[in-house]
Amino acid sequence: MKKIINTEKAPAPIGPYNQAVMNGNMLFISGQIALIPGTSDLANADITMETNRVMNNLGAILQEAGLDFNHVVKTTIFLSDMNLFAEVNEIYGKYFTSDYPARETVAVKGLPKNVNVEISMIAIQ
Repeated sequence: MKKIINTEKAPAPIGPYNQAVMNGNMLFISGQIALIPGTSDLANADITMETNRVMNNLGAILQEAGLDFNHVVKTTIFLSDMNLFAEVNEIYGKYFTSDYPARETVAVKGLPKNVNVEISMIAIQ
């Protein structure tokens, strides 16, 4: 049975989707960008700030579902430019222990609001 997960501590969806959906013991988190919760402002002065904001948004959604980054089993990272990979990877890695989730990282032609990074996650309770 699916349960919708939404929190004010992460940005409200900007389209017809939810922040996350829990189905059984699996949590599917929609792609998050560097929107500051409760605003339409972006925290994207540089890629470090942008990536931290994305990861904080994801963390708030995990927390609302009663989970944390240790429960994440799969992530997808979308980048505007693969040249950003090293910087994003360094920040991303700080949110996990050595028990990292599976992941793919792809460069795409464009992302919502012209951001540089978007990350989605799957976690298991």
